[in-house]
Amino acid sequence: MSIKSDSRHLYLQVIDRIKKDIENGVYKENEKLPSEFQLAKLLGVSRATLREALRILEEDNIVTRRHGVGTFVNPKPVFSSGIEQLTSVTYMIEQSGKKAGTKYLFTDIQEASDKDKSKFASRVVDKLVNIERVRTADGEPVVFCIDKIPEDVIPIDRVHQADSFFKLMEDYANKRVAYAVTYIEPLGYHERIYTILNCRPDQPLLLLKQMHYTDEDEAVLYSANYFRSDMFRFHVLRKRT
Repeated sequence: MSIKSDSRHLYLQVIDRIKKDIENGVYKENEKLPSEFQLAKLLGVSRATLREALRILEEDNIVTRRHGVGTFVNPKPVFSSGIEQLTSVTYMIEQSGKKAGTKYLFTDIQEASDKDKSKFASRVVDKLVNIERVRTADGEPVVFCIDKIPEDVIPIDRVHQADSFFKLMEDYANKRVAYAVTYIEPLGYHERIYTILNCRPDQPLLLLKQMHYTDEDEAVLYSANYFRSDMFRFHVLRKRT
């Protein structure tokens, strides 16, 4: 079982070996790896070498180390998308071969706060339609969504019947979303959201904050989407200039 048969740094060999064992089903998703002592002995390396390999595997989101408990294999993200593409959550879920669903938690018209007004600075906003939803994939909760839309842009009585807010805004107010400015943030434990999404307390979420604009640079939709990091992976195509 020793992996000292090639000339690369030992920790790189350990990384490759653990990855192969995961791919081959030796270690399954959400399964706990052997203890550091056992795994180091099995692979014929020092615990220091093993820890360096596990550190990198954790950075790559392949494993999660829980202090005092052990190291666990992360599930592979089911949904992957380029963040530069403005695609809907429904599209991402359906592209993976799963059935997209929606559970509405809250819908109401509220006075815009000063913070809301600053977000929609390109237009005058007095009231917003506030919507809280859970997006599901084959019935499993995967995204918690908060959407804020100016009252004159979307009819609140048709929100629950809409397959797409984008299309509803186009049909109702002739406002077409052309682009969005997005900020990505990691999110630590949040009791309500973690309960809604059935997350472990130590499982991070990915928060995407997006302001959507028309071709005329008019802000028409603000959304905060909390994605389960074990289900979603985003990537960006970056070109050298």
